[in-house]
Amino acid sequence: MQKQKNTQLIVIGVLAFAILFMSIGFAAYSQKLNINGMATVGTNRWSVHFNPESYQLGEGSVEENSKVITDTAISYDITLKNPGDYYLFQIDVVNDGQYDAILDSIEMSELPPAEADYVSYTVTYDDFTFDHSQGHIAAALPTATGVNRKVAMVRVAYEPTDDHKVKPLEEPLELNLSAALNFSQAE
Repeated sequence: MQKQKNTQLIVIGVLAFAILFMSIGFAAYSQKLNINGMATVGTNRWSVHFNPESYQLGEGSVEENSKVITDTAISYDITLKNPGDYYLFQIDVVNDGQYDAILDSIEMSELPPAEADYVSYTVTYDDFTFDHSQGHIAAALPTATGVNRKVAMVRVAYEPTDDHKVKPLEEPLELNLSAALNFSQAE
């Protein structure tokens, strides 16, 4: 019985030594790889705006009495004295943000029919022309961050009616014209 107990102790000792030897051997042949890093997500911004420095009057255009141009608005005061007079300007619409933008729609003031006999009002964006009779126009024209700029052009003209006869005006017409270019993030 003693012999069997000694044999068991020897076997247990050999197995313990084997397990210890195998774990040291495994540790020698194993490797732990670590990946450490730091990520900073920078700020980003939405920035679709007019470039005031790109403003240009069109050839033959009347001069404005006054104008104010900011990043997001243009206002002007003009006088069209004679049939054929027009006011024409162009300005760059710039996207220097981190998101692609798309022109969803243009909302233009509508001219009553009597005033439309004397005046035409158009806005051109990226070679697409919209006029006052269209009201709210769904456009879906892109201004991608890679492209960065598109040209917007406004034209207000004192023009004859469709029958090409100029009707006399008893009093000056004072018109409040507006156009809103509505942009959103492109998908």
